[in-house]
Amino acid sequence: MIKKGDRAIDFQLENQNGKKIKLSDYKDKIVVLYFYPKDLSSGCTKEARAFRDNFKKIKELNGVILGVSGDIKKLHKKFIEKENLPFDLLSDHDFIVSTLYNAYEEKSMYGRKYMGIERSTFLIIGTGIIKKTWRHVKIVGHVEEVIKAIEELKEQ
Repeated sequence: MIKKGDRAIDFQLENQNGKKIKLSDYKDKIVVLYFYPKDLSSGCTKEARAFRDNFKKIKELNGVILGVSGDIKKLHKKFIEKENLPFDLLSDHDFIVSTLYNAYEEKSMYGRKYMGIERSTFLIIGTGIIKKTWRHVKIVGHVEEVIKAIEELKEQ
């Protein structure tokens, strides 16, 4: 299980436009890496809107937001356009990165078990160290917690 203080696992995934994005490309930033289950679903839309609405504040704190789900680039692009998202969404259609970050797990809905992405967020500083993790994220108030954690990092 990846936890606070661990070295973040570098990866390369394609964004909504097919551009290859590597975590190590952001060595001079604080990365908010968030895993979410599904583009255009109600909960994921609420979470994406919260990040969108706080994008400017996170950017002012030298942060960058990267969203990751198993959806294909075409759906990511549609999601970004529909919700006017100013950050990249990365396609992990084979769930390799999600698995490496322990965000791909067995879930249950209406008694049916299935594998899927569990809403999780990682705060990673430029040296590649994970400074904070959130598992089984509750959407309401989450982005505010992320911003508070970034501000605390900036004070150190």
